[in-house]
Order: sequence, then structure tokens, then C-alpha cells
Amino acid sequence: MQDEKVYFASIKMKDISADASLPAKYSRMLEGFPLKEMFDGKRTAIKMHVGGNVGFSTVHPLFVRILVRKLRDAGARPFITDGSFSREAITARGYTQEVIGAQFIPAAGVQDRYFYPAEVDYRGLKKLELCGNIVDADALVDLSHFKGHGHSVYGAAVKNLGMGAVTTRTRGAIHQLVTQELKWDAKACVECRQCVEGCPTGAARFDDKGKFTIDFHSCIFCHHCVISCPEHAISFDDQNIYYFHCGLALATREVLKRFDPANVLFINVLLNIASFCDCWGFTTPSIVPDIGIMASRAIMPIERASLDMVRAEDFIEGSLPGHVQRREVEGHLLQQIWGKDPHDQIRAGLEMGLGPADYELEEVD
Repeated sequence: MQDEKVYFASIKMKDISADASLPAKYSRMLEGFPLKEMFDGKRTAIKMHVGGNVGFSTVHPLFVRILVRKLRDAGARPFITDGSFSREAITARGYTQEVIGAQFIPAAGVQDRYFYPAEVDYRGLKKLELCGNIVDADALVDLSHFKGHGHSVYGAAVKNLGMGAVTTRTRGAIHQLVTQELKWDAKACVECRQCVEGCPTGAARFDDKGKFTIDFHSCIFCHHCVISCPEHAISFDDQNIYYFHCGLALATREVLKRFDPANVLFINVLLNIASFCDCWGFTTPSIVPDIGIMASRAIMPIERASLDMVRAEDFIEGSLPGHVQRREVEGHLLQQIWGKDPHDQIRAGLEMGLGPADYELEEVD
């Protein structure tokens, strides 16, 4: 299979049979890759996002199970991995060894302290902490759920590694590449505290005098507090968001440098494509109908192909939650929702050396 090729298993069915269903086509798509050549005898990390709390839009365990089985048949020794504090989440969503056939190993150890430093030099970012249990592996499968994201506009293969294969401390450092100044409008605030509930690190809080404040020592600049506020009382004066995209791509590049490209596979799952990321701990409605699953041996082609598949004309009216509204502007659907161009993530990947993004799409029957 050529590196620029992106293979696509559509959810659409030509007839009413199990053989025409997405899991069957997904299996055939995986069989089209030289899996034995890529993974035989290799300890293979399957990096995915396992979600949290009551979220249900992560990759279905059946697709993880099929992948694990194909890897084992090829002679691999696979394990799944995600953030160091995800053990409860894997149980809630069925990513247990009994169900998927592979164990879960925390990416940076049980306390997020097992990492390898990578020296870089990008706009004051001098060091990245790469999760040790990922880069210790012999091979890698980047298994990503494509979805919208309030800060990076969308999350898929690049974000799964750029945010998910580094420590919490590094994630915060990458977010801080954007010049940010907190603004809180006390008059607009109704103290509903959705900002506090939406904060994943407990950094957002109200002090004894009822003033909203951020503990910037704990803040990872994810913007959950900004996005969750129905009164738009909280904002960050963001400057140069493109630097954040470059930080994501830089971290992804450093992770991939630890692997032989011949031993890496990228899979993007375009199902349950919501406007909000799985990291919120709950699932919002799908903004477009389910599309299918893509696979490639190159990261930038699969990113661009996935982005191209999510079209404004397929938008499901009424799918945006709460106060989120679609803007009447030209551009990609996710740009209309989040006000930022998702193609900036593609451009940053090209700038950071993740390879060309041209692709040839081949559908798998």
C-alpha cells in the first residue's frame, strides 16, 4: 500500500448482510495492509482516547477488538494506552482485556511520571515529556476518534499523539504557546458554575468574595471554562492560535521520530462526530451523519482526507448543544461552529515536517 493512499470503509451498506456492514469492511481494510511485515514480534502500542465520566462517543470496543485480533494474527503483542489516570474510564467503556483482547497500560505510568525528555526549541518551548510506555513500544497504531474541538477545532490523528502521548505538564506547556489573558465579566456572570464543572483540572473556581479566578499552576488552557459559559462572561484574549497547532504537530513529530515509519499505522474513526471533544466527559449530538473508518500509513493524508469528509452540507440541524451556534460564514463546517479554520492544523503539520498531505482515497468494499 502506498503511503499517500488513504483507505476508506464507508458505513453505507450495499445490501442487508453482515458482510456489507462497517465491521466487515473494516476487517478487510486492515487485511489489506502488510500487518505481519509491519508488526510481527513487535510490542505494539495502540494509542487511543478512552473518554471519561458519562461519555459514550469514543471508539466502540468492537472496532478495538477487531484491530487487536488482526494484530495478534500478524504476530504482534498489542496493548492499548491513554492518559495515566484513565483506568476507570476503560472499564466504563468496555476497553477491558476480556472484551478487546489486550491489556491497558497507562501512557506515562500510573502517576504520569514515566517519560522521556525531548529537547526542542519553539517559541520558548524547550522540552517535551514523551510518555514512556508509548515510546518504549516497538510499533504504534494511532487509533483516533474524529470529532470537533473548541480549541484545536477538531481532534484526530495529530491531536491523539500531540496531546495524548505527552505528559499533563507538557500539554499545558503546548497550550501556553498561545498568548492568553483571562477576562471575566462580573456583570454578565450568573454564577451557574458550569465553568467550574467543565474544568478538568479543578483550576477554575470562585473565591470567597464570589470572584471567578483561575489557578494557572493547574490550568492547562483547554478553554473548557470559556466554552461552557452560557453568558459568555469568560474569555481568553487569544493571540496566535496557530502556534498551538504547531506545538501539537511538533509533539506528534517527536513521538513519531521514536518509531520506524514502517511500523506505524494511522486509523481515524468518523463515527459519532460531535462538536465537542470526548475529553469533556459527556457526549453531545453528532453534527453530521456517521461516515465510516479510514486507515493510512501516513498521518497528514489521513488528516486531510478525514477533514474533507466532514461537509457543511451534511450538517444536522439542531445538533449543537446549549448556547453554541453555527456562524453564517464561508468555510469548513467546523470553522462555522468554532470560528477558527481547521486547516490550520494541516498547515502546521506541514510546517513541522509531518510529511505531505496530498492523498488518494480508495474505498474498500
